[in-house]
Amino acid sequence: MEHNFFYTFISVNTVITDTSKFKGWVCYDAECRFCIRLAKQFSGTLAGRQFELVPLQAPWVRERLGLDDEPPEEMRLLKPDGKTVGGADALIEIGREFWWAWPFRGLGRIPAIMRLYRAGYRWVARNRGCAGGECDLDRRTLRFASGVNGAVVIQGGAQGGVGPADVLLLVALPLLTLLCQTHLAPWVFMWGMAFALYAGCKWLTYRVHVSPDMKLGRARVLGYLLAWPGMNGAEFFNQDDSPTKPHKTEWALAMAKTLFGMALLWGIARMALPVHPLLAGWIGMVGATFILHFGSFHLLSLTWRRAGVKATPMMQNPLAAKSLADFWGRRWNTAFNELALRFAFRPLSRWTTPAVAMLAVFGLSGLIHELVISLPAHGGYGLPTL
Repeated sequence: MEHNFFYTFISVNTVITDTSKFKGWVCYDAECRFCIRLAKQFSGTLAGRQFELVPLQAPWVRERLGLDDEPPEEMRLLKPDGKTVGGADALIEIGREFWWAWPFRGLGRIPAIMRLYRAGYRWVARNRGCAGGECDLDRRTLRFASGVNGAVVIQGGAQGGVGPADVLLLVALPLLTLLCQTHLAPWVFMWGMAFALYAGCKWLTYRVHVSPDMKLGRARVLGYLLAWPGMNGAEFFNQDDSPTKPHKTEWALAMAKTLFGMALLWGIARMALPVHPLLAGWIGMVGATFILHFGSFHLLSLTWRRAGVKATPMMQNPLAAKSLADFWGRRWNTAFNELALRFAFRPLSRWTTPAVAMLAVFGLSGLIHELVISLPAHGGYGLPTL
């Protein structure tokens, strides 16, 4: 079979020398940039667990698996005894060798969850950046070599992008928080769940916008990950687009919103608590929103912009919205808008109508609020989604 790239046989660190403990060959699509990047990232880890990476295009692999000339649709795990598993089932099988994967293996025993795993894997496979099953490889920046039995080492040319490990982190953090729920006070669990969801999403946006060839200072990277709640990494890491220095009146407005939120949360809400607890809860929630989203986050935006980093405020004067689309799409919590647009609305719009994709995004938002509000409160299930 002819390929569009060049294989050179060399000795590589993914070749297993201790055959008595050999677990099998992890077969991946070596004509897909996304798959090659993952192979490079996990080659050492898999070798340490006695797995060997080989391309699905290797002649002996295609013969052993009975593959035709069509582009492969999923990775395969070929065991020494000749048995094979593919897709999500292969990932679960490989996960048996990693202690931290036990929650996902346990959930995979539930048939409905396993069906979700398989559907999720198929979705990732369909949207891995390939057109018609084949990626447009840049031969000037992408080089790879196959070793004994086709084991591969990839060099250079990797670009920023999200892989299964990044999605795994997004799922793992909330799941671990959920497992700790019985040991945490409700308010601690609420903030823990909020941070778990935020941290997973934040990492996804970092992986999407940052590639190894970008020359970024450590301060800016840590600042984005730890000291800026926005999700627009392209804007934050763009060193050629310097923002205008903020005016003093904007500083005063941001401070006023922060102080107003403090007055609501620690003043008016406390006075209303003995008289009307439910009203006090709503006042406190509005106060917390003013402290964080309207106040503190605005102050952070001002600080970054003064330092020459473009960090657009998350709240863009929502009261000035002229339509629902303007309110939700441009003015209210732009951090979530960036996430929803990139990771939900655009992918869903490829196979359904924009209206259905939009409703799905609102459903996703409802699910997130259920996890952060209803679950810690042990009540009101469905109300945030409604």
